[in-house]
Amino acid sequence: MTTKTTDLVERSVTILPEITKWRRHFHQFPELSFQEKATSETIVQILRSFDVYTIETEVGGYGVVATLTTGEGPVIGLRADMDALPIYEQTELSFGSKHPGVMHACGHDAHIAILLGGAKLLAEDAKNGLFKGTVKLIFQPAEENCDVLGETGAIKMLGSGTLDDVEAVLALHMCPWLKTGELQVHDGPSMANNDDFHLIVKGNGGHGGYPHHTNDPVWMSTYLLQALYSLNGRRVNPLEVGTISVGQIHAGEANNVIPSLVEIQGTVRSYKNEVRELLVKEIEGAARVVTALGGDFELTVHHGEPALVNDPAINNVIRKVADGMKVINEPFGMGSEDFSHMTARISGAMFFLGCGLEEERSLHHPRFDIDEEALSDGVAIIVKSVYQLLEA
Repeated sequence: MTTKTTDLVERSVTILPEITKWRRHFHQFPELSFQEKATSETIVQILRSFDVYTIETEVGGYGVVATLTTGEGPVIGLRADMDALPIYEQTELSFGSKHPGVMHACGHDAHIAILLGGAKLLAEDAKNGLFKGTVKLIFQPAEENCDVLGETGAIKMLGSGTLDDVEAVLALHMCPWLKTGELQVHDGPSMANNDDFHLIVKGNGGHGGYPHHTNDPVWMSTYLLQALYSLNGRRVNPLEVGTISVGQIHAGEANNVIPSLVEIQGTVRSYKNEVRELLVKEIEGAARVVTALGGDFELTVHHGEPALVNDPAINNVIRKVADGMKVINEPFGMGSEDFSHMTARISGAMFFLGCGLEEERSLHHPRFDIDEEALSDGVAIIVKSVYQLLEA
């Protein structure tokens, strides 16, 4: 059966007011990672109104998986993340967050709305017998944070077994540095491995007026910091992608007391596993400068998301169905994305959807916002891609 896709762009534009209404609702009522109860309930209510989906709830937390089967064929997954960030909104939008200190500042409200728009069009086409196969809509909790086990929502949903039959999976991310009508796609590693490190530099503190009676960990840390920063340009091949950044330094409680401990925390980003392993090894080597100065250290590394690796064949489908849009073929940067856990197990790809306003509103910024005209672009691309993948 050949799927009819010629009117999907027009139909996506037609339902734009509905998609926009959904996006604005989710924007007003954001919920943090592992707390997306009301968000999940609203999603289920909307999905049930389409009257074709088998719906599973509480998948990996408050995750929702809606399945539509119209006959034998491949199983295609579409994923949207649901959680918000601990940010005080400063947009002055009429539909701004009603939960102080919580904001959809990364576009997840738009991701949900786009997937619901896709669900609506898929439901209409299924009732008209226009395609064969299975589509699973994956509304994922907790992309922005992990639990005490170090697991994000993607890990938990994969662990539930609900996605074991998915053969290809697709996701999008709102992109404020591109304009509406533009798309960013990249084959292979496209977002970074994400590792956090915590260094404790140990010395012997004492009176600030008698530093010669102490073994000053602050002094030792100045050498350690120089060693850490030198790793970026001297240990990693300049043709590879890898960087170390220090985000926190904590020491002492008084200006006339030399502390006994200094804590240094930061992040390590890379595209390749070899570089990931090298940087962690080099951090430990750099820390040994402390022992040469008479101190000691403890190093703890938490391994977060792996690099997002996009399947070139699925990207080619996205490029094909985005006919008429400007496609930029570049990596997405050194951010991380837990969709990478899914693409590590299932052939998949994420694309970045242009939605930029005249004044760019950066991701994770308290003034983040999007051009809502881009929502219909997202719906058309994901549904067209599903049909191409089902036929492939």
